[in-house]
Amino acid sequence: MIALGCDHGGYALMQEVIAYLEKEKIAYKNFGTNSEESCDYPVYAKKVAHAVADGECDKGILICGTGIGVSITANKIKGIRAALCGDCFSAKATREHNDANILALGARVVGVGLALEIVKVFLETPFSKEERHSRRIAQIEQ
Repeated sequence: MIALGCDHGGYALMQEVIAYLEKEKIAYKNFGTNSEESCDYPVYAKKVAHAVADGECDKGILICGTGIGVSITANKIKGIRAALCGDCFSAKATREHNDANILALGARVVGVGLALEIVKVFLETPFSKEERHSRRIAQIEQ
């Protein structure tokens, strides 16, 4: 199950992500927002981060205008490793090396086509489980 959240700046791109997930038959839970009306991104970033940290959802996707605010907010929650990605290489590397559990996207930074490719790579790439990466993740969590 994928936890989804966005602010008003990420709403349109989130609709594209939802369409992609539905097409691929990937289960998700939408934590909002549900319009382009101005709202506070930390509210939605915290909902998604808690859903992932508490095990309600396996991974999360957060979208705001730049992706910066939602990633900063999500990373305040213990157990969350949110990665802001603007390219497929970063999405793959953060899953393989950091076992990132939340993808942050900037709707005003990446176009729809690239964003959906990033989502695909992030969701399909497993953590490598290499000792050096596990060791580093443990150091992050301390």
